[in-house]
Amino acid sequence: MVKQLLLVRHGEAKDSQGQQADASRDLTARGYQDAVRVGNYLKEQGWQPDVIISSPAVRATATAQMVAEQLHYPAQQIDFRPGLYEASLRTFLAIINEQDNQLSRILAVGHNPTVSYLIEYLTGEEVGNVVPGGFALVEFAVESWSEVSQRTGSLAMYKPPTNIA
Repeated sequence: MVKQLLLVRHGEAKDSQGQQADASRDLTARGYQDAVRVGNYLKEQGWQPDVIISSPAVRATATAQMVAEQLHYPAQQIDFRPGLYEASLRTFLAIINEQDNQLSRILAVGHNPTVSYLIEYLTGEEVGNVVPGGFALVEFAVESWSEVSQRTGSLAMYKPPTNIA
């Protein structure tokens, strides 16, 4: 059985204003446009997640909601995980490893540098710095999400938002 993990870096975020907390930063207009573009691209490809998990930071939440809207995925079913905000690679991987094995397609919205590190850790491929709104599809020939670990996946697709129609 093939399991698929679509890792999305949140869209372009506004700069912090004064004493504003980092987690409160919203997307820029371009960030919203890119999130819609990503969702539309996935819909055109026929890629539908079984679950969407996301950091609860405003910019990640907005990205997850925009992508979900394009995919007709119910926004109220997005699984917001506080651990994904400022997550280490280990924390992000633990959240993936604990997913229900009935799920075959997971879409996860997070932050850099962890998204970039996780893609490279899982695939052994060098992707560098995933740009805001960029995403990668990683495929695994495993039965259980708990088997997902270093170099167990293959990079099926990597795209920055500017490279999609």
